Amino acid sequence: MTRAALVAALLIAAAGAARAEPTDAAVIPASTRQLITGVIADWDATQVTLRRWRRDGDAWIADGAAWQGVIGKGAAWGAGLHGSGPPRGRDGAAKREGDGKSPAGAFALRATYGYAARPPAKAALPYTQVTADWQCVDDAESPHYTQIVDRAHLPAGATVDWKSAEAMRRRDALYTWVVDIAHNPAAHPGDGSCIFLHVWRTATAATVGCTAMPERKLATLIAGLDPSAVYVLLPRTEYDALARSWGLPPRAK
Repeated sequence: MTRAALVAALLIAAAGAARAEPTDAAVIPASTRQLITGVIADWDATQVTLRRWRRDGDAWIADGAAWQGVIGKGAAWGAGLHGSGPPRGRDGAAKREGDGKSPAGAFALRATYGYAARPPAKAALPYTQVTADWQCVDDAESPHYTQIVDRAHLPAGATVDWKSAEAMRRRDALYTWVVDIAHNPAAHPGDGSCIFLHVWRTATAATVGCTAMPERKLATLIAGLDPSAVYVLLPRTEYDALARSWGLPPRAK
């Protein structure tokens, strides 16, 4: 399977699951060769422990040491490979647009963006250098909701129909590198948009819903990301409860 076909298959699976009845079954696709796990202390935590894993047969092997990052103002169940909202048998609030929370669950990764002309060496996910015209649409009433678009080069017949959007070329370094997380891939209005891995402001500054980390660490991560990679963000109790059914690696105690 080509890289493009693999990414497309993951996104189709995510979109199909996004409004489906939550389920524990087959959350991590069999084709997934790499996991990025993010574990937080509880639903209100803003600090996250991140780790990369590679599949070796039926087992997950830690690929390097864990590192620290930050998330939003706590977390809430997002829409992704696990379904929409809490999986069957689990409780918790669902993420909504503007709540400042990071989406919990399992998510495909779509593409990367940044300020540089080229991505980090050996990067495999599609990369786009952004200008001031690039935006991520967070207007839930727009047909472009959740999309990252170049407003200066819209497809024929398309117009700037949104009232709010996030600049992808910021005046600071936060979007030096960005990985687009496939949260709410079906673009259901109000379920949340523009969820990324990006550069942190500081080690203690919460995001508004993304997962952030040091610039050097994110660049290294992008350079080694497999196109099949899945990002899993969960509180400790949820991770432990779902690890077996989702096929996750054991959490370090």
